[in-house]
Amino acid sequence: MIELKEVTKEYSKGIAALNGVSLKIEAGEFVFIVGDSGSGKSTLIKLIMKELDPTSGTIIVNGQNLNRLKHRHIPKYRRTLGVVFQDFRLLKDRNIYENIAFALRVTEASPRVIKKKVPAALSLVGLAQKYKAFPKELSGGEQQRVAIARAVVNEPVLLLADEPTGNLDPTNAWEIMKLLEEANDRGTTVLVVTHNQEIVNEMKKRVITMKKGVIVSDEKKGGYNNED
Repeated sequence: MIELKEVTKEYSKGIAALNGVSLKIEAGEFVFIVGDSGSGKSTLIKLIMKELDPTSGTIIVNGQNLNRLKHRHIPKYRRTLGVVFQDFRLLKDRNIYENIAFALRVTEASPRVIKKKVPAALSLVGLAQKYKAFPKELSGGEQQRVAIARAVVNEPVLLLADEPTGNLDPTNAWEIMKLLEEANDRGTTVLVVTHNQEIVNEMKKRVITMKKGVIVSDEKKGGYNNED
């Protein structure tokens, strides 16, 4: 599903955000990426999203070599991904239904498909009744649930979540993690970047710990101690 081979990313000459990282994530896995700020976690996500290109090394996602992916094919590649951000990134001038429908329209889905899939995605995250609401009328937890509905509506093979609980209280944080776990149960590969030590330790998933651009540990049912 995801394979990195000796990947290095330098933002300026001699300063590596990632330094020779090799990594393999199988289809259907649920993986946490943890580490201090500046450890390379966000760079890793941006490389997988093809927002950045590596300085050296190879990145393969779902059988596609991203090094060889032509610029015009990037949008099509990104449609196979679902992405959830810490700051939700909802369209403020559109209601919840339209926010999710937008994700389908960019894939040129038919009106019939949109009419079927949007309510299904909202039901999945427990917001079926709020389809007419605008983002500003929702709590942070509800906005993040909308963001997850938008991320899964296209049935992506890979779901990337960058600090999805960073702006949420503990109760909402756990609800969001439950939704990500349910997406994983349906067969989606899930990759979560987080600082939330309690969630990582409780969920007993695979944990990859990064420090200064390298992987320092990779545990099948790991924990996270961010004190070092």
